[in-house]
Amino acid sequence: MLIKLTSDSLSYSKVTELVLDNCRSSNGEIEGLNDSFKELEFLSMANVELTSLAKLPTLSKLRKLELSDNIISGGLEVLAERCPNLTYLNLSGNKIKDLGTVEALQNLKNLKSLDLFNCEITNLEDYRDSIFELLQQITYLDGFDQEDNEAPDSEDDDDEGDEDDDDEDEDEAGPPGEYEEEDDEDDGGSDLGEGEEEEEVGLSYLMKEEIQDEDDDDDYVEEGGDEEEEAEGIRGEKRKRDPEDEGEEEDD
Repeated sequence: MLIKLTSDSLSYSKVTELVLDNCRSSNGEIEGLNDSFKELEFLSMANVELTSLAKLPTLSKLRKLELSDNIISGGLEVLAERCPNLTYLNLSGNKIKDLGTVEALQNLKNLKSLDLFNCEITNLEDYRDSIFELLQQITYLDGFDQEDNEAPDSEDDDDEGDEDDDDEDEDEAGPPGEYEEEDDEDDGGSDLGEGEEEEEVGLSYLMKEEIQDEDDDDDYVEEGGDEEEEAEGIRGEKRKRDPEDEGEEEDD
């Protein structure tokens, strides 16, 4: 498929990522891919049948360039002129055969990762050591550093960043011990509240008992009064009978 970029389809000045994989270039270029992409940071042109980079536009902010599975065999010096800030370059599956071709990448001072996998140059003796010695600015070759440590994926980096954020959130929230102490304090407060309620209940209960005792005392006084009145009545009756009794005795 032949692709043609037009000013009607894109606002070039705002594009930061552009993927043109599996399209077909015309005469070594993709029509419409020009200097207007001033903000472009990522460009992928895998399997587009590029034979050279001679017609690559100037992309001063480009950091990642995917050129795998093309027919590029040389002319890499163009990259330092037109994409000076490249940090990642993938040339796997191209026609690069010797170290002289790769030497042109020495001028890419910011280049950290280079991929030449499945190129003929990888068949050279001491291929990895030779590339690391030739391009001392790079850290990763074909996805591994000099100690065979695998390069981190961008997705893994994002995941690690999320974990760090979670850890920071936990630190800001405070250790679990603080929450436990607060819970203990709350429990203590609730116990005290129950104690106060029990104390209030006890006082009311005692006050009720006192009231009942007073009522009992009043009843006792009243009962005592009735007995006294009955005793006085009996004595009165005795006093009334006494003279009569005396009279009867005298008559006897």
